[in-house]
Amino acid sequence: MKIVVAHNRYREAQPSGENTIVDSEIAQLTAAGVEVLPFIRSSDEIPSMSKAAKALLPISPIWAPRAQHDLSRLLTEHRPDALHLHNPYPLLSPWVVRTAHRHGVPVVQTVHNYRQVCSSGIYFRDGVICQDCKGRALGVPAIKHRCYRDSAAQSALMATTLAVHRGTWRSVDRYIALTTAIADHLREYGIPDERIVVKPNAVPDPGRPAPLGDGFLYMARLSPEKGVDLLLDAWRRHPVGALGTLRVAGDGELRPLVEAAAAERPDVVYLGQLDRAGVRAAVEASAVVIAASMWHDVLPTVIIEAFASGRPVLGTALGGIPYLVGADAPHEPSGTGPAEIASAVAGGGGSPMPAGIGLGEAGWVVAPEPAALAAALPVARAGAAGLAPAARARYERTFHPDVVTKQLIDIYVGMARTAHHP
Repeated sequence: MKIVVAHNRYREAQPSGENTIVDSEIAQLTAAGVEVLPFIRSSDEIPSMSKAAKALLPISPIWAPRAQHDLSRLLTEHRPDALHLHNPYPLLSPWVVRTAHRHGVPVVQTVHNYRQVCSSGIYFRDGVICQDCKGRALGVPAIKHRCYRDSAAQSALMATTLAVHRGTWRSVDRYIALTTAIADHLREYGIPDERIVVKPNAVPDPGRPAPLGDGFLYMARLSPEKGVDLLLDAWRRHPVGALGTLRVAGDGELRPLVEAAAAERPDVVYLGQLDRAGVRAAVEASAVVIAASMWHDVLPTVIIEAFASGRPVLGTALGGIPYLVGADAPHEPSGTGPAEIASAVAGGGGSPMPAGIGLGEAGWVVAPEPAALAAALPVARAGAAGLAPAARARYERTFHPDVVTKQLIDIYVGMARTAHHP
């Protein structure tokens, strides 16, 4: 099987889970015997482009003529079975879907965000969830609020791109929805069920989990939508040292808030931006990983990394997080009955779980509010050991590369049987 993987890499200065997932997926497919033809562009290329190429940048999200020329040549030469698209912006353009179809090549896209509808892709503006552009022919609110790169002009371009390519997106042969929440988003957009497959991402297996550490780990971009300020507010509602250590890893515009909290309280430690070894060490030092997103986060990779290391997750009940922790359809951890679960999450006393805390197979979810998260922190700390085996089991069953890569190959095989576009 021969597959073109198309992706516009995000700038390396802003660490991207999507870049990491695409790289991992290519490696996993190659190891499984699939011939992968990378069709990759990077936003880091833009500063070094020629003046002529830069002059075309304003239209590239809509068309990107150089990318279409290069893709046509690749498709003609290699005649792949399918094209797998991730992020097309700004140097590839959704037009690659039309180019592939013109060559008789079916297209599958992994949906990493809400960019079919939302110019920023995250349904989040000015500190709150925003869906003002949903259902509109043109995203005028995105232009008004400068939602794309804080620029009215660039927001107008992106809103126009989304309007122009509404038909393009609806022509994609298969959509990979990373969670059930993304599947719902696609249905609302008008994509029929038979063209949607729910398949999460995978992360490499780190091996047998180390014994649980203590305290909590937050590892994400330090920006408003990721909720680090929500977490710090909740943390301050407990006495110093009452919950062990809160470790915070990452970088971003809210870094000064984290540094101030670390200076104020000895139970808050700022780790900065970590490499892979640092990530693993931070996970192993902790007992629970926190995903405090304030937006409908699609699939935080940190959650899967936590499960791979046998760490349960405390998350907000938004986007794909309930699906990931198994709280959208609760299951009992393997070998554990209802009484043992209740005892574990309540700290061993057998008392019922506090109201407002949802228990999933491998973690807990709460409303994205400081009081709710503050109430859940001691519950998660007390119940970590009870859910740790279930977290690893959920990884092995649902998010392991062997499982997920087989699902992806099955999607490609199914697409190859479909009639190609003229």
